[in-house]
Amino acid sequence: MWVGTVIGTLVATPKDDSLTGCKLLIVQPSSFGQKGQTSPVVAVDTIGAGTGENVLVVEGSSARHATGRPQSAVDAAIVGIIDNIEINNDLLEE
Repeated sequence: MWVGTVIGTLVATPKDDSLTGCKLLIVQPSSFGQKGQTSPVVAVDTIGAGTGENVLVVEGSSARHATGRPQSAVDAAIVGIIDNIEINNDLLEE
C-alpha cells in the first residue's frame, strides 16, 4: 500500500472488458522526502476520489480484489481518501 495524489483522469473507450464501468485516475506517488520522483500510475477508483486528493493505493492481487473482480486487468486500485498526514521529518531517511 502506498500514498499518492490524484493528478488527473483517464478515459479509454476501447479497453479490456474487465475495465468496463471502472473510473480510471492518474496518481502521482508521494516521495516523503526521498530523492527522485516515481512515475504516475493509472489506478481504478473504488472509493470516489477526485483530482487533488491524497489517496491510499494498493497494487497487484490486492487491487484486483478491491475492485470485486479478481480476474480483472487491474494492477492498482484506490482504496481510501486520506484526511490527514502527519510526518516526523526527523525520522525520514535521507
